[in-house]
Amino acid sequence: MPDLSEFFKTARALAGRLTVTVPSDPRIVALTAIPNVGPAVARKLLRLGIAAPEDLRGQDPEKLFERLCALDGQRADPCLLDTFAAAVDVADGAPARPWWHYSRERKAAAGG
Repeated sequence: MPDLSEFFKTARALAGRLTVTVPSDPRIVALTAIPNVGPAVARKLLRLGIAAPEDLRGQDPEKLFERLCALDGQRADPCLLDTFAAAVDVADGAPARPWWHYSRERKAAAGG
């Protein structure tokens, strides 16, 4: 068995420098419970008036995406649209799927 003492010594030293930021806003905590939604996407949803997972039920992911682009004054990465689609589907009762599943669907619909 290899000597792992140096590995553990380095790991202990690095562990002392790590910090974990836990969102204090309960709305962000609730939104990040949705598969594919991390704190950054949760903050974007909050800007759109989505404060809880149930607020996504029946939403149109494309309209959410277009509203956010309008708010920002620039086109967002289309992968965000895919993330919105994944989140809305889960809120509507569909099984959780990775956001890139929706990327494939979007690209296929666009002929790409």
